[in-house]
Amino acid sequence: MPDQIHIEALEVRAPIGVPEAERAEPQRLTVTLTLEPRADFRALDDRIEATVDYAAVCEAIQALAAARPRRLIETLAEEIASALLEGYPLRRVEVEVRKFILPETAYVAVRVARP
Repeated sequence: MPDQIHIEALEVRAPIGVPEAERAEPQRLTVTLTLEPRADFRALDDRIEATVDYAAVCEAIQALAAARPRRLIETLAEEIASALLEGYPLRRVEVEVRKFILPETAYVAVRVARP
């Protein structure tokens, strides 16, 4: 298995939903990420600049989620994956976005994996 950074259930606020009324106020979502950096952890020499700064990743994802309204969590998941691959030295990402909207369920989620 390649070296990975895993971020579990990052809370974000986003105006999201198919009905316009649902997008009127930002909703709580969670984002779980599995990141495969290009650099092997053995080569990091305990230097933050040699790895993926997960605090910066979290801030970027929170800002991206809040930036504009979207109808679908699928769209948000794809945008997150694309932004991470473009902005960080990653070879692969997995993104799960959870939405807590249906009263009969714990959550609804979508997952994407991108090389």
